[in-house]
Amino acid sequence: MTSPAALVDLDRYPVVDPDPSALDTVVQTARAQLRAIGAAELPGFVHAEGVTRLVADAEALEPLAHRSGGLGTAYLGFPDETLAAGHPRRYLGDYAVGAVAYDLFPPSSPLRALYEWEPLRALVESILDRGPIHPYADPLGALNLATMGDGDQLQWHFDQTDFVVSLAVRSSDAGGDFEVVPRVRADNDERYPEVARAIAGESPDLMTLPMRPGTLLVFEGRNSLHRVTPIKGDVTRLVGLFGYDTRPDTASSELLQLVRYGRSA
Repeated sequence: MTSPAALVDLDRYPVVDPDPSALDTVVQTARAQLRAIGAAELPGFVHAEGVTRLVADAEALEPLAHRSGGLGTAYLGFPDETLAAGHPRRYLGDYAVGAVAYDLFPPSSPLRALYEWEPLRALVESILDRGPIHPYADPLGALNLATMGDGDQLQWHFDQTDFVVSLAVRSSDAGGDFEVVPRVRADNDERYPEVARAIAGESPDLMTLPMRPGTLLVFEGRNSLHRVTPIKGDVTRLVGLFGYDTRPDTASSELLQLVRYGRSA
């Protein structure tokens, strides 16, 4: 089994240093990014050799992915047909993605070992600065491998969770850009005109997060509109999704499990 510490650039990200101050600059920089744009990127968190191991692991898991796709809304619910045409709550966009569920990762998986590694959980907790966080209690959704091939994409949407943690494993030949319009809405203001402009591709605040292989991303997507642009080429885009929550008992609904994995726990 691969040691998680052997995958990480510990010189750049000293998560196992006995002196907590060694990571302070990393944490403070990430917190500043999170406050500014709702996203904190840690490029090269997994070093090049570690990425090679993760790619081999992901390629072995990829055939186990359950495929889902269709039309989705920005709010991950049903479109509101009572509203005027062009309203963001009537928007529908194409999505297609594959997901490997947590219970399909063998104990020898380096991606699983990294997710279950306490120093990583502690680092994410420090960056978020929300108090204690816990691994998902979901046997299917705690750890996922997201796979996207030629033509796959994710529509513009807001997340229903406060934050998502992802690790870029492999990029596609072309496309597959992670596009974000940061903080386009607020907890107390939906700002529908701004959301509509963002969906139409007219927001001046649109940005692309690089998500190069080895990058760890802590993303607050509840108020930041985001999408993955269509994949082009034969090389699949592979991303590890690490599930944490501020509550220790969080799990997906049965309906979400059926859609995402084709089965329930």
